[in-house]
Amino acid sequence: MATRLSSREHYLDLLDKYDTWLFDCDGVLWQGDKLIDGAVEVLQLLRHHKKAVLFVTNNATKSRVNYKKKFDSLGVEAHVDEIYGSAYAAAVYISSVMKMPKDKKVYVIGMAGLEEELREEGISYIGGTDPEDNTLGSFSLANWTPDPKVGAVLCGLDTSINYTKLSKAFNYILRNEDCAFLVTNEDSTYPTAEGLLPGAGSISAPLRYALGRDPIAIGKPKGTMLDCIRAKHAFDPERTIMVGDRLNTDIEFGKAGGLATLLVLTGITKESELSGPNASPTVPDYVTNSIGDLRVLSS
Repeated sequence: MATRLSSREHYLDLLDKYDTWLFDCDGVLWQGDKLIDGAVEVLQLLRHHKKAVLFVTNNATKSRVNYKKKFDSLGVEAHVDEIYGSAYAAAVYISSVMKMPKDKKVYVIGMAGLEEELREEGISYIGGTDPEDNTLGSFSLANWTPDPKVGAVLCGLDTSINYTKLSKAFNYILRNEDCAFLVTNEDSTYPTAEGLLPGAGSISAPLRYALGRDPIAIGKPKGTMLDCIRAKHAFDPERTIMVGDRLNTDIEFGKAGGLATLLVLTGITKESELSGPNASPTVPDYVTNSIGDLRVLSS
């Protein structure tokens, strides 16, 4: 059973036990472009107590540099080296784990932030925001010449997804058994201030179905993201806590990495998923209604 946090003593115990705090962003610190009440104060409180604060998001639409602009616009203190997105992790995976040759390219289904992180890692790419691929026109193999240098297909959230992009990605993988099939994350949905929308996992689903194979996923709950963090920040897993709003990504990510986990109920996961006949098998260590609840520590 998860420990339901409800008293100042509960939150003081967390403050004492954990030195490194990993935060998901959407649904934890904000909803769309609206801050969660108390989020800024709680982050300031943790920094005041000399806690390491890191931000771990599956959002691959923005680079770390541009994601920082969102923090700035909302008045949330964050530094680029504290931000870990699945776009950055995917680029690091391609360059450092796959060690894809420099003469190879990545075909991208995704947005500008994903392209920016690939460029920062010195990775060549095609597709993505290229106007040629952002069309609602019909697609025909007869009018397309594949680029023989494509060695991987990388799929993230793409709000301009279309049949042309899916068709090209499908054929790159189908025609070349050495072409890697990668996804930034497998989130089925993502939260906005107005409600849920299809996530990156929904964008890659047609490819999985058409190809009859699963991709390599980079973001939470996969360990690749934690490896990326560990390469840049030394931390003790026993004194680290993952704060998230989603059981099947944030909480599973923390558990798989040997971290403590704190679930907030301001995003995807609802109270009904924690108990009863339809309860999720994934159980967080702690539950609180909102990150703002920790403001009690300042009183």
